[in-house]
Parts: sequence; C-alpha cells; structure tokens
Amino acid sequence: MSIVTLIVLALVQGLTEFLPVSSSAHLILAPDAAGFEDQGVLIDLMAHVGSLAAVMIYFRNDVAAVVMGKIALLQGRITPGGRLVLLIAAATPPVLLAGAVLYFSGLADALRSPALIAWMMIGFAIPLWAADHFGRKAVTTETLGFRSAMLIGLAQALALLPGASRSGVTMTAARAVGMDREQSARFSMLMSIPVIAAFGLIAVIELARGADLGASLTDGLIIAGLSFAAAYASIAVLMRFVARIGFLPFVIYRVALGALILWLLV
Repeated sequence: MSIVTLIVLALVQGLTEFLPVSSSAHLILAPDAAGFEDQGVLIDLMAHVGSLAAVMIYFRNDVAAVVMGKIALLQGRITPGGRLVLLIAAATPPVLLAGAVLYFSGLADALRSPALIAWMMIGFAIPLWAADHFGRKAVTTETLGFRSAMLIGLAQALALLPGASRSGVTMTAARAVGMDREQSARFSMLMSIPVIAAFGLIAVIELARGADLGASLTDGLIIAGLSFAAAYASIAVLMRFVARIGFLPFVIYRVALGALILWLLV
C-alpha cells in the first residue's frame, strides 16, 4: 500500500475512533472518497492498534491501577483498580463473541456497505441525543454496578455494525445508566483496551501469515504508528470539551453524514 493511503487512513482512524461518529464507517468511506481501493478489515484493525496505544498512554494512571488491581485480585483483595478490572471484564465478552463470529464467518466484509453505514449513522444518533439529554449524572466509574457494566457491554457489541460507533453506543448506554459525559467517555475508552488488543492480535497474526494479499504486516505497523498520534489528539480534545459541548454536535454530524450518503446513493 502507498504511504499516502496509509497516512490518510491513519488520520481518519485516529481522529474518529473515540468520537461518537464511527471510525469504522469512516475507514470504509475514505477509500471511495479519496479514490483508493478498499484496504480491508485487517488494515482497519491495525489502525485501531494505534488507538489502543493512545488510550493506554493517555489513561496511564487508570491502566496502572488496573494492573495493580489484577495483582490484588490474585491475592484475594479487591481494590478500586481491581473493581475496574471486574467491570471491564463483565462488559467485554459480548463484543468479542460477536466479533469472532463476524470475522471468522466472513460477514465482516459483507457489512462494509455505504447504505448500512448511512442508516446506522442516523439510527444510533437519536439514542445518543436522548441519553445525553435525559440521562442522570449520578454514577461514576467507582459506583457503577455490574449489571450496568454488562448492559454497556451488550451495547458495545452493536458497534460491530459499521456506522453504529463503538464509542457512540457505549457512551449512549453509559449516559442511560446515569454516568455523566466525562465519566461515560472515560469508561468507554477503558473498555476499548481488551477489545482492540484482541482484534489487533488477530490482525497481526493474519498479516504476518500473508492472509491479505493487498497489505503486509509492515503496512499494518506503519498505520498503527501513524494513527497513534491522531488518536491521542482526539482523546485529549474529547475529554477537554465533552463536558461543555455535550454530544449534540456529533449527533448533528451523524445525521448529516448519513443523509448525505443516502442522497449520493439515490
């Protein structure tokens, strides 16, 4: 793949991964808009690996607490970090199971449809607005219940539909169970770590064994590195402004983009 293609895809992924606008949808739409060939699922997954590194560095204190919490759990003690480990563990299985089914069945490629993206963009914008507008602001990561974490995890599985947005559906669910905007964004990003790590590992293995004839492991590593910087900037902007601006600008963008896609298809 050309370096220009990798740069474009990395910027698209990094800037949109943690905004509730669906990075997967933008990665699918970008080749059509720029005149590139579709890069395929594996390169998309490698672009997410850069986002994973950005999350782990930006939330390094939380990540450190999680690591120490795991050690404490092995010793029979539950610390705040250990409780966060259990919450993320409760939220993760649905998306891993659904993702495995889609990838190994070949359905992941079949879902790369502009029409589906358009409807998902619009369809999931309304719940995002409603949850943000009417949701309570009483729950923090420290007081989040396991039932609520599992509900957010079920919502995360819907993010495998391009256009739904992993961060969008998880923040929608988090706001619906009573978390404020900043806490919703924080928990959504921490939830992404095991998911991206698992899918990223699959991508590395598949690219290394030459499963994608149009891309190499080197391409994947380059796009991962490039997407890191853009993703870090995206996280910083979202965490700084989300409490003030809310999710309405993203809702408007989603509806407008979805409508534009449908208009172009018609």
